[in-house]
Amino acid sequence: MQLQRGQVAVITGAASGIGRAIAAAFATEGLDLVLSDVDARALAEAATELAATGVATLEAVADVRDAEAVEGVAAAALERFGRFDVVVNNAGVSAGYGPLWEVPADELRWILEVDLFGVLHGIRAFVPHLVQRGSGHVVNISSLAGVAVIPFNGPYNTAKQGVIAASETLRAELAQLAPGVGVTVVCPGRVATRIGDAARSRPHADPAAPTHLPSAPPDDSAIIIPAEDAAAIVVAGIRNDHFLIGTHQGVIDNGRARYAALRDEIVLPA
Repeated sequence: MQLQRGQVAVITGAASGIGRAIAAAFATEGLDLVLSDVDARALAEAATELAATGVATLEAVADVRDAEAVEGVAAAALERFGRFDVVVNNAGVSAGYGPLWEVPADELRWILEVDLFGVLHGIRAFVPHLVQRGSGHVVNISSLAGVAVIPFNGPYNTAKQGVIAASETLRAELAQLAPGVGVTVVCPGRVATRIGDAARSRPHADPAAPTHLPSAPPDDSAIIIPAEDAAAIVVAGIRNDHFLIGTHQGVIDNGRARYAALRDEIVLPA
């Protein structure tokens, strides 16, 4: 899909990190912006900065865990602009690390509601308009954890792998019902964002709990890149209609190794 002036992009989790950087990249292309985030103050600051570039912006405070709130973002976008062309389901959180059986139920629910249901709510709210138009592009943000299992990170692994499954399903359905609508799922490695801050406001938060990987992956996916670099990769993925993209070679290597191992372990009992 070609990005051009006159188009409108909707980004969740747009107040900081990858979402904020993607919004800035879109602004450079001349796209008007619908910016959504749960953090009203940070969202207002981001909207002010982006509006200074000359594009029109709309702020929409919403918690992606709330399906009606996300539907409200879609309605506000259509009321203001009458259209949207690109949707980026980006909002996400992470938490502390530990065995899956020790994760408190409230924390498990919180991570899945933001990282997986937030994307599903975005699909339900935004895709019908794209299908009606017969064109557009959906970007869902997954993670390295979407293609490679990271021990002691079970809820996040589960949510981010669910995002890939949802994106695969969406792509297959759109191929039949609205082939002009593209889908890209993004698997970032380590990116300089504030996602670690979310851990301190999670249910049953332990301020002393680690907010980093207990051991770095043995590849370049452990190298932290600027959010702007990740955004540039996302924009290129949209332009080239790539389905599954990573920000690090290590993401690709981990994914290939994992699926090769699964292939070798699949058996058909006699």
